[in-house]
Amino acid sequence: MADNKQAAKLAKQITAFAQSHGGSAEGQLAHIARGTTRIALVGANGEWGNLVARSHETAKQAAELAGITLHDDFDGEMAAKVRTGPYEWSRMAGIQIGGPGNGPADN
Repeated sequence: MADNKQAAKLAKQITAFAQSHGGSAEGQLAHIARGTTRIALVGANGEWGNLVARSHETAKQAAELAGITLHDDFDGEMAAKVRTGPYEWSRMAGIQIGGPGNGPADN
């Protein structure tokens, strides 16, 4: 059974994210560890963010309460909507070509 209290709290956060990023959002659910599920969000303006739920069922309930469209995968149409900035590009390039990376773990 979904944690209704957490689902309601996450739904409020999803709705707030959508409202502050163009009025709507889309999401994708992904298992991350020990039963927890990541809710990846992409706003209408291309901004993105993540929330974490205690279970897949709670994450799904939160998305349904917030009224967002859920995608099966974070690729194709959904990924194309993500707007990245200089920070993300420098981090991605840095990891590949010796620029700014993730610190000591890069070695």
